Amino acid sequence: MKERAKDPERHAKRMAAKQKIMQERIAGAQKEQGVLLVLTGPGKGKSSSGFGMVARSLGHGMKVGIVQFIKGAFSTGEHAFFRDLPNVDYHVMGEGYTWDTQDREQDVAAARAAWDIVAAMLQDDSYDLILLDELNIALRYDYLDLDRVLDDLQARPDMQHVVITGRYAPQELIDIADTVTDMGVVKHAFKDQGIKAQKGIEL
Repeated sequence: MKERAKDPERHAKRMAAKQKIMQERIAGAQKEQGVLLVLTGPGKGKSSSGFGMVARSLGHGMKVGIVQFIKGAFSTGEHAFFRDLPNVDYHVMGEGYTWDTQDREQDVAAARAAWDIVAAMLQDDSYDLILLDELNIALRYDYLDLDRVLDDLQARPDMQHVVITGRYAPQELIDIADTVTDMGVVKHAFKDQGIKAQKGIEL
């Protein structure tokens, strides 16, 4: 089987067939609109992917809004790098991990203050992409009214992209999203090997 896969003629035929399929798909995808992306699941990389799209957007000269829920009690490399760049409106609104704050009223107040900022961004078509980091956690603990979040997301400008990260994305959010990625875990340095969070990797 492996030797057949290495055969140049066979490979060329397979790639030609795949090229035809991809060209047909590209030709059929003519709709232009802002997309809602949800990055969820227990695996590492949700925020990293979101910030990768921030970097990609900035490379195209787009205006980006970033609101971080939950995180906030500690500094991150993302905040240090992106906060002062042109075309970036960055807000760190969390009070830290829920197991550290242990104060529901404080967490609810922080989440609601964060959503007030998000709601204003979602009404402003000058924002091309908005990253809502760890929003799913705030929704899981009912810090925010889910119906309001869904309504605000669906009422945003037609060409505005929104990326939402965090474990436990609610089904209602998944249902309205255009792209959903559920990241799984194979191994994790912290959980499986006791390696603490490292700068440039987790921080």
